[in-house]
Order: sequence, then C-alpha cells, then structure tokens
Amino acid sequence: MTNTLRRDLPASLVVFLVAVPLSLGIALASGAPIVAGLIGAVAGGIVTGLLAGAPLQVSGPAAGLTVVVAGLVHQFGWQTMCVITACAGVVQLVLGWFKVARGALIIAPAVVHGMLAGIGISIALAQIHVVLGGGPKSAPLMNLIGIPQQLGVMNASAAALGFLTIGILIGWKKIKLPALKAIPGPLVAVVVGTVIAAVMQLDVKRVVLPEKFELTKLALPTDWGAFVIAVLTVAVIASIESLLCAVATDKLHSGPRCNLDKELSAQGTGNLVSGLMGGLPITGVIVRSSANIIAGGSSRWSAVFHGVWILLFAVFLGSLIQQIPLAVLAGLLVHVGINLVNLHHIRDLRTHSEHPIYFATVLGVTCINLLAGVGIGLALSVFHAIRRLSNTQVTTEERAGKWHVRIEGTLTFASVPKLNAELSRIPAGRPVDIDLAVDFIDHSAFEALHGWRENHEKTGGHVDIDETHEEWYKPAKEGKPRSGKSFPGK
Repeated sequence: MTNTLRRDLPASLVVFLVAVPLSLGIALASGAPIVAGLIGAVAGGIVTGLLAGAPLQVSGPAAGLTVVVAGLVHQFGWQTMCVITACAGVVQLVLGWFKVARGALIIAPAVVHGMLAGIGISIALAQIHVVLGGGPKSAPLMNLIGIPQQLGVMNASAAALGFLTIGILIGWKKIKLPALKAIPGPLVAVVVGTVIAAVMQLDVKRVVLPEKFELTKLALPTDWGAFVIAVLTVAVIASIESLLCAVATDKLHSGPRCNLDKELSAQGTGNLVSGLMGGLPITGVIVRSSANIIAGGSSRWSAVFHGVWILLFAVFLGSLIQQIPLAVLAGLLVHVGINLVNLHHIRDLRTHSEHPIYFATVLGVTCINLLAGVGIGLALSVFHAIRRLSNTQVTTEERAGKWHVRIEGTLTFASVPKLNAELSRIPAGRPVDIDLAVDFIDHSAFEALHGWRENHEKTGGHVDIDETHEEWYKPAKEGKPRSGKSFPGK
C-alpha cells in the first residue's frame, strides 16, 4: 500500500492541476453555475473512483457532453438539469446491472469520432465569442455567422487574454524540457492569464462563485416526455464516452484490465451523486486519464485523491478561482474543442473508406443537433455495412451454347438486385451451369435464386447448381436451411 501511495499521491496532484481549469471551463460552456464543474469533478474523482471498473481512468465533467448540457439547461433550467443528471445515473446503474456495456462498443468509430468532432467545433464556435468579450449564441451556425459582428464590438483585453491562453497551450506542447513538460499546459495558461489580468487590472469578466455553498434545489419537469428523452440522451452519450475512454485507457498501461460493466455502474453512481449535489454530468475523460498514467498513477487512489484535492481547493481557495477571467477559460475551451477534431482519426477512417460517415455526423451535429447528427451517422454506417454485404461477385458468360454463372461471397438480401440483374441476361430456355461458392445464403437470396431457377426451367432450360465451397442452397431447398455461417473445425 505504501508503494502504491508513493506513486498515486504525486499522480493525483498532476490530475488535480489538469482537472480544475477544465472543470471550470466546461461549466462555463455548459451554461451551468461554475461551481457545478467542481462538484462534478469531486463526484467523478471520489465516488466513481472508489467504485471504478477501470482503476486508472479518471472521471469528471467532459467536453463531449457540453453541447447537450447547454441545450438542456436552456430548455429545462439548471434545477431540472440536475434531476436529469441524477436520473441518467440511475439508467447507467441499470445498464451496468444488466451487463450491456460491451454493446456500446458496436457503434462505428466513425460515428463516435464524428460526434466528438462536431461537439468540438460547436464548443470552439461558441467560446470564441467569449474570447472576444461577448456571449455565445444558441446554435453553432449562428455563432459562426455572428463572428464578424462580434469582432466589431470585441473587448480588446479579453481577446488578448483568450488568444494568449490558446498560444500558451499550443506552445507548451512543443517544449522538450522534461521538468517543464511535467507541468500541465492548462494550468500554466490559466495561471499566466489570471496573473496578467490581475497585475494589469484589466477590465474583463471574471468567474463568479456563490458566497456560500448551498445544495441546488431540484425541480421536477413539466414536460415529462421531453424529460425522459433528455435522461436517455445524457445516459447513452455519457456511457458511450466513458466506455470508449476506458478501452482507450487500457491501451496506455499494462496494469489491471477494465471491467466495463462495473465501470458503467460506477459512472452511474457518480452521476447520481453529482446530480443530487448540483454538479455537472460526468464521464471518463481521456485527458485526465492519460495524465494520470503518464504521471505514474497505479491504482484507483490517484483518481480518488484528485477528487479530494479539488474539494479542498473549492472550499478553502474559492477566492483564487474568482480571479480567473472568463476569456482565459474560453481560450482553454477553444483549444479543447479544436483538439476534438482529430486528423489522425480522419486519415484512419479514409483508409477504411468510412470518412463519409464521419463528415456526415460532423455536419449533422453542427448544423442540426447532436441527436440528429448521431442518427445520420448511425444510418449511414448501417447503409455502409449493407453495401459491403451486397459486394457479392456474380459473373455470367456464354460458352459453347451453355451459360455459366459464378456466384462468390456472401449472398444476402442486399445482393438480390445484382443477382437478378445478372440472371436476367440469360435467354429463356437455355441450359445454365451455376457455380455457387458462397459462405452464407439468407432466405431472401435463396428465394430469389430458387424462384429464378424454377421459372427458367418452366421455359425449357435446364439449371445445374454446383456448390463448390459449402452447401447452402441444397439444405434450404430440402426445407432444412442452415442457421448461420460455419466456423473452422465445425
């Protein structure tokens, strides 16, 4: 235990320094009280950390939920948003209890990365207005269109602080000195921006905290249908992001592997507590998790301790938080949003010909809304899968008065149009030899092939079907169709 603490205590301090500015910035972008970001971070660290199925993952408010939360706060108000967060936690607990966590991983990576990129663009477009001294509009397109107008009335001091923050964050990644590289870039950017604003006494908006901490008075919704949709939306997105983060975190270390169902239940407990306490919804966060692993964290205690440090910081050093200019936090968020558009992922998706799904999801999220964007991405990914299923090779040729047909691949309903088109080329009454080299035939494809054979033979043509790979047609014809693909050795 002593050896574990020797590694986890320093790691927890690093994660704490990364988490505080990000939590404050995400609360700002979400339209929530600033203190809600710290409450969410404490719940994610202590509650989720103690119960986690992914011990080295660190949870807290995440950029991936920012756009959703901002929309729900505008629609329902903050008091009801807290109830939504708590109920989403209950849904996650139920999902974890039913052990469905692995099911979330079937969603195409192109949809997930497209969703995150769309969220990142939406965050950046909204927060650039805060950098310029104004306030964000209600939709990404309106924020984009409104940038020229905002430039005309910008606060020069706020803009200088915001762009200085972005510059520091970009430059800090290029520093090679290990001693300086160990200091989190977000902390450096926020501290420098805050000190400059204080020394120069700049007239900019700053963080405002309540004089004393009080639990948020929860309020039930009036529109229960919209409320249920909101709860499910938060639960599903938070679950997917947390599970994907847990899988990614596993790739960064050689320690204990994650238990996804246990992790999902832990996330649910954390969201339940965060919502009841007046905090933001939480997920696993790859930025904090990777910082934890790089800093030497070896167990769940690094995440728990980071939550304790945030709690102590919020209680005893709240006056320092109130010195932070909003433009500095906005600059931090612009940088975070831009980094959610990952060029490496785009190149990887192009390699697998899935980039249209990615860009369609991005456009849907930014131009319509998050649910519509994800729905478009899922629909395209299903269409993409069907197209691949329909990639059956059907060739026909006539040799010495006899038609030869070769069918290769997987013969499913998606292949029927191509199959019918090729078979329709064969004149009535001609002899036909079909080589069937397929690894699966579904009922729709069998009906199409068998129906064509019966009709062709009625015209006087003879059809021979030779199955050169496995028998699928013959058992189906005998009324004993095979139920699925065979496996080696069976």
